[in-house]
Amino acid sequence: MSAPSRAVQLGSTEPTHRQLLEPTEAWMKNSRRRNLTQAAACLICAIPAWRYSFVLEGTEFWGSRATGWLVSSEDAGAYLLVLGLVLTFRYRRIAAVVTVVACALCLPLYLCEVAPGPFYRWVFPGKYMGFFPADYVWAAWAAAGIVSVAIALYVCLAALLVRS
Repeated sequence: MSAPSRAVQLGSTEPTHRQLLEPTEAWMKNSRRRNLTQAAACLICAIPAWRYSFVLEGTEFWGSRATGWLVSSEDAGAYLLVLGLVLTFRYRRIAAVVTVVACALCLPLYLCEVAPGPFYRWVFPGKYMGFFPADYVWAAWAAAGIVSVAIALYVCLAALLVRS
């Protein structure tokens, strides 16, 4: 009598070919979803960054001694966001680090737009002769930038902290 095949053998503890592939397919779907989420967060964060890069280019805000570094760092952050978007599908964790750095570079300009009074008092401490016209100003693109930075930081820090 010949021995029955392994797939038919009752009580076998070895997994079948289908059982071996199922966790891989689940991991691939989960990984693809994570990559798409991180790419979407980079894209959502890049839209306000590039908008500010185009709008503020050539203005006094760009060339000013006090605020020129804000626009320069935000411009560098916009380029890093595009790099993070491209790297997301191949090197997810490296892209997450690049995106976190880009968010840190973009955030000061958004805070300066939304809260100029507290921002300038914090960055440039000292005695001011006059008052700021307003401590807080509604700037829709800056608020969108702050929200997008918060979303991107959440997604990228989760990508760095979760082992996959």
